[in-house]
Amino acid sequence: MSLVRLEGVAKHVILPDDSRLDILRDIELDIPAGDHVAIVGRSGSGKSTLLNLMGMLDRPSEGAVWFRGELVRRMRRSKLDKLRGRNVGFVFQQFNLLSGRTALENVEMPLGYASGRAFWTRRRAATAMLERVGLGHRTDSTPEQLSGGEQQRVAIARALVRRPALILADEPTGALDVETGGSVMALLDEIASEADAALVTITHDLHVAARARRHFRLEGGVLTPFELSAPAAGAAAAAAYERIDIAPELAESVGEPRSDGAGEAAADRIEVAS
Repeated sequence: MSLVRLEGVAKHVILPDDSRLDILRDIELDIPAGDHVAIVGRSGSGKSTLLNLMGMLDRPSEGAVWFRGELVRRMRRSKLDKLRGRNVGFVFQQFNLLSGRTALENVEMPLGYASGRAFWTRRRAATAMLERVGLGHRTDSTPEQLSGGEQQRVAIARALVRRPALILADEPTGALDVETGGSVMALLDEIASEADAALVTITHDLHVAARARRHFRLEGGVLTPFELSAPAAGAAAAAAYERIDIAPELAESVGEPRSDGAGEAAADRIEVAS
């Protein structure tokens, strides 16, 4: 049975001039437990909106979202909030850490609504998760005392501490260097595998996307699958990168050819095929 399923999902908003802006169109997506999906697309393509719909933070304008066979729109708000809190871990691009609270307190926060042993051992669990993301020495630091990369890792620890069934990560390595980003993605994969959780990653970085089992492009509000594998000829890979409009500041990390040829050598290691 599917963990989360989207059927004919569309999202639109009405603008001040009464015109309609279509953000998502007729999305069909089925994600079973244990799956790892990557979604790529240009800024403003609706990726974060799609993530919010999967995480039950928002409701579609049309279509249906199902979670473990239950239709989300029929759930009472109290049941939906409890279901989301127990089953969904969000890694937001903007971190959303509580200012003035320590890293440990931020990671503990989701366990404050737990029951039984999970509640009483929440500090130990939060400490262990911070250690797993390499921040065991920063438990007493507030967000204001942490670098952007450290804040990102705290946000990831907070998302994973409850071992959710669905992990939704919006640019999880955006504030991290290459080495730390690779370690964080390995950790996300590891935790997801341990819990048989589904992992959905939104990213501009094809090296991050390549870790997923399935790959989708979101363009013009339409979601389509594509294949990502290695190796490929530099020109073919570069053309593929251009089709999914990789952000310029990340172009080199996915091997966009440069005048000195270094980019082409990097591009040879990844292939994108429609």
